[in-house]
Amino acid sequence: MKEVVQRNEVVKNVEKKKTSSFRFLDLFKYTALSIISFISIFPFVWMILGMTNTAIDISGGKLKIGDNLIVNFQNLFSNDLNFMRSLGNSAMIAVVTTVFALLISSMAGYGFEIYKSKRKEKVFNILLLSMMVPFAALMIPLYRMFSQLNGTVLGINSFLVVILPSVSTAFLIFFFRQNAKSFPKDLVEAARLDGLKELSIFFRVYLPTAKNTYAAAAIITFMSSWNNYLWPLVALQSPDKRTVPLVLSAMGASYTPDYGMIMAGLVIATFTAAIVVLVFQKQFVQGMIGSVK
Repeated sequence: MKEVVQRNEVVKNVEKKKTSSFRFLDLFKYTALSIISFISIFPFVWMILGMTNTAIDISGGKLKIGDNLIVNFQNLFSNDLNFMRSLGNSAMIAVVTTVFALLISSMAGYGFEIYKSKRKEKVFNILLLSMMVPFAALMIPLYRMFSQLNGTVLGINSFLVVILPSVSTAFLIFFFRQNAKSFPKDLVEAARLDGLKELSIFFRVYLPTAKNTYAAAAIITFMSSWNNYLWPLVALQSPDKRTVPLVLSAMGASYTPDYGMIMAGLVIATFTAAIVVLVFQKQFVQGMIGSVK
């Protein structure tokens, strides 16, 4: 009996030690997650509070809701930089870029996977290597190439100059090819036996099965185009063709920047992109998971 009692006491002590260690790990985990969450969310909270205050209050570090919200929005939309026009420019560039990037990159990724050959593998490997080249290194060649087409629709200071470099990217082609790896090849053969042409197979058989992948790629492309700053800064030289990042940058570069007005513009720009992410959040996660199978 004594041995049984001693064993039970030993087991209880071990369980107590495990429980205390688990509690410590849980405490550490939740503390770390809380700190990371606060660091991630604080800039958004600061923007929302800032758009209700004056520039002096923001410079003084005020973190309370102010009464200057309406004035900041009035200044934003009546500003000479024409924030409303920049919203339209950014939306047009982002939507057109997203539509054409999804179409062209998905067809390329589908073709690389379905019509495999040694030559195509070499081309694809070269394409992957191009991902290692930073875009800043391509800006001068792109600028010189498009500047030689001045006077046409493909000249500098044209929206097409901003759209075309992002229409087909190595990452999106790789992304769609990874998804095409999980696409049943038997469906392609069955469609061919039914008399469908190759283009019809892509649009009528493959495309409906890759909706989640398209949603994920759409979010990535839209966000990249919406937040693009460096290339539009070089390519778009007319004030009436500025995008949202360029206008917000110009507001901050003034001699006496109105931080309340800038915060209001930042909130609009941020939440516009956030709405797109929230709408396609479920499909984005499923598409990202499906692309790495």
